[in-house]
Amino acid sequence: MAPRTDFPPVRACLFDMDGLLLDTEDIYTLCVNELLRKHKKEKCPLPWSIKAQLQGRPGPAALDIFHNWADLPITREQYKEEYYALQAQKFQFTTALPGVEELLQKLGSTRYWDLKGDATTTQDDAAATNGATQKPAQKPHRVHIALATSSHEANFRMKTNHLTELFSVFETHRRVLGDDKRIPEGRGKPLPDIYLIALKTINDSLPEGEKPITPEECLVFEDSIPGVEAGRRAGMRVVWCPHPMLKQEVDKNGDVKLVLAGLLNQAGIEQKKAQAGLANGTTEADTEKSGEADNKKPGEVDDGWADYLPSLIDFPYEKYGIKIPNEAVDQEPSMKETAKIDEGEVLQAVQTEVVEN
Repeated sequence: MAPRTDFPPVRACLFDMDGLLLDTEDIYTLCVNELLRKHKKEKCPLPWSIKAQLQGRPGPAALDIFHNWADLPITREQYKEEYYALQAQKFQFTTALPGVEELLQKLGSTRYWDLKGDATTTQDDAAATNGATQKPAQKPHRVHIALATSSHEANFRMKTNHLTELFSVFETHRRVLGDDKRIPEGRGKPLPDIYLIALKTINDSLPEGEKPITPEECLVFEDSIPGVEAGRRAGMRVVWCPHPMLKQEVDKNGDVKLVLAGLLNQAGIEQKKAQAGLANGTTEADTEKSGEADNKKPGEVDDGWADYLPSLIDFPYEKYGIKIPNEAVDQEPSMKETAKIDEGEVLQAVQTEVVEN
């Protein structure tokens, strides 16, 4: 089919975290391989064919898949205890992946267009966008951002306590974590709920007079296959930026276009598990309640709604209708502020026994 090209400018960017913003996917693999060597050497190292199924999912669902494959000679409780102890040691060393800091900084700087208080495009605006040629019909606008991660709060804290400046761009009420009570039981990625909730957090806190943002005005950033499907099912555009080894695994079967269209049917797999009584916390009745939307195709091959990027370095803002002010505006007094953090919030470590991936 001919790809769509008449998209409206992106007004909101919604971010996954693990493997997209942070290098945690390699840490997860390191922890798993350490336990495989200890308890079942013949299964080590964790193959990417299995790793790909774990990425992006809520912790309990990922653990189900892993244990069904690994068949370890220890209880799940012992595995979780050892696994989380390793995570507690290693997550304190997480770092941002290439291009992430610049991308978040530049998206955050788009609040300049709000602070100007003038939505018209002028010569000053042209100067503020690094001299880029302006289309008369398109006015610079703020791009709102939110976080949508399957990591539960305790795990999120362990991964980000030392990266508070990086994550300050995500206002606290615009962070949707895996154990957020607004996500119905059994409705994690690849289902769309987390991204629709993230969009709602933005729309519920827009400045007075700004019209609500629609799903097609959103751009989802994902590294996992279930995450891409979740974004597509939410009716949003998607950037897929996978781990190089995941991309290599997908290339083996020539499935890149299917990933971008959300057509590997990860949601269908979850529904079949629910019907068989195998999905964590989900029943067949829950599946029936989820509505017809989950049964619809998320997208079509080559429909133009999703793109593959090897990294987030030199992100193509103009392609998505995003205007970035030049660096000089960051020196203006009104631009010195960082993203809001809820009053009295303290970012601190949480005991590892309550950690969930």
